Amino acid sequence: MSTQPRYLVTGGAGFIGSNIVAALTAAGERVRVLDNLSTGRWEHLDGIPQQSHIERIEGDIRDADAVARASRGVEVVFHEAALGSVPRSVERPIESDSVNTNGTVTVLDVARHQGVRRVVFAASSSAYGETPELPKHEGMTPMPLSPYAVTKLACEHYLKVFAGIYGLETVNLRYFNVFGPNQTPDGAYAAAIPRFVEAALSERAIPIYGDGEQTRDFCYVDNAVLANLLAATAPRRFAGEIINVAGGRRIALNALVREISRVVHRELAVDHLAQRPGDIRHSLADISRAKELLGYEPRVRWEDGIQPTVAYLSTLRTQGPAAASTQLTSARVELPKTPTSAAT
Repeated sequence: MSTQPRYLVTGGAGFIGSNIVAALTAAGERVRVLDNLSTGRWEHLDGIPQQSHIERIEGDIRDADAVARASRGVEVVFHEAALGSVPRSVERPIESDSVNTNGTVTVLDVARHQGVRRVVFAASSSAYGETPELPKHEGMTPMPLSPYAVTKLACEHYLKVFAGIYGLETVNLRYFNVFGPNQTPDGAYAAAIPRFVEAALSERAIPIYGDGEQTRDFCYVDNAVLANLLAATAPRRFAGEIINVAGGRRIALNALVREISRVVHRELAVDHLAQRPGDIRHSLADISRAKELLGYEPRVRWEDGIQPTVAYLSTLRTQGPAAASTQLTSARVELPKTPTSAAT
């Protein structure tokens, strides 16, 4: 096999990115990772057995030279790098726009100059906003409620434009509440499930913003990795399509707490806080387009993802991120066969 990586994962030291790296290397692929380590950690990759297949580059996606070094000779870019979190974007909208929007335009422009065939983008269900219609389908008019959602929506438009003008293949995967190993509970901007599990493991009350009857379509990370691999290897030509990636089920936060309680074998207290600005009330994905265009079917129910998430966070607390990262998705998601037409 060639020593030249075919795949670049921006943000590959982060949550979803590191799980994609694990799956690719488990399939024998060599992978280049670009990360500025502002929220990612190299330790997230340290538990992957195939270390010789990972090339690490520390750099920012807004730095065209760094992106060019990372993109050289690459066929497919998984663009996972972003400054996540709705609350963080509300507090720091300029930084959110700079990293997410400007960084993505840099990745796209470098990719087309470097001869990259396809860019798979980590879009967000936050673009839908607080529309009453459920489930959310890709034909709906976006109604973003936060700076973060605006940046992700702007990036979708850029991917469409780059496909139309430059012929760069692009596809937008709109993630719905992805969770699982390597998603950390650190800081005020942590996602709900790692925050809830960390509170449970620490025997603290679980913080819920609002009454807990708001619903989300939680998607275990194996499903998101599968969607990325399918999008990278699909024989069809992509031109900025938007595709929901989710579990296709609606779960109330109170039900989530009950499931965590069952897994940790303990009744959990809940601390109800004031609802946060920019948060949406209900979310549920229509995943029929993902099935049609990618052959995607969720393989792991959200309930079945809670136990490995608890196990990961327990190991993280006691042994650190490198030991915890041995529980990544690499052994559970196989790389679909790349069509011969994809080789360039």
